[in-house]
Amino acid sequence: MSHFILISVGSNIDKTANTNAGLNGIAEAFDNVQLSPVYESESVGFKGDTFFNLVVSAQTDASVKRVCEILKKIEDENGRIRGTQKFAPRTLDLDLLIFDERVIDKPIILPRDEILYNAFVLRPLADLVPKHIHPVVKKTYQTLWQQYDKQKQNLWVADYAWSNTRK
Repeated sequence: MSHFILISVGSNIDKTANTNAGLNGIAEAFDNVQLSPVYESESVGFKGDTFFNLVVSAQTDASVKRVCEILKKIEDENGRIRGTQKFAPRTLDLDLLIFDERVIDKPIILPRDEILYNAFVLRPLADLVPKHIHPVVKKTYQTLWQQYDKQKQNLWVADYAWSNTRK
């Protein structure tokens, strides 16, 4: 059975190369990959270089657990260092946001909370799947973005184009 997934992608260390590598890994692992526009944003929770952020939609036959394992492997292959700090620079940050429209708490909590709180997640979602409905708050991503306090986080369109080497 094919599942619809939404994945957030972020990088602020060698962000063009690492975003490309992350997207190439996602395209290799999943089907029907579609990208939101890429945004650049200030770091949240720490002082650091700006991030590239986008959301990717895809199809997969894998389970939630397996999707998370695949994303972790792509991060690790691209130099992701895991530490005790929640907010820190990242070569690559891949988070499963949505799996079908399920609300689950194991092996991870879905939908991810940051959808509602971070412009760098919500704005790309609103661009990519504006009419999709958040499975908990029951509003479209477009409506959620329209209602979001845009003064909370600075966000702008990035000068970036995916260099897909795995076509």
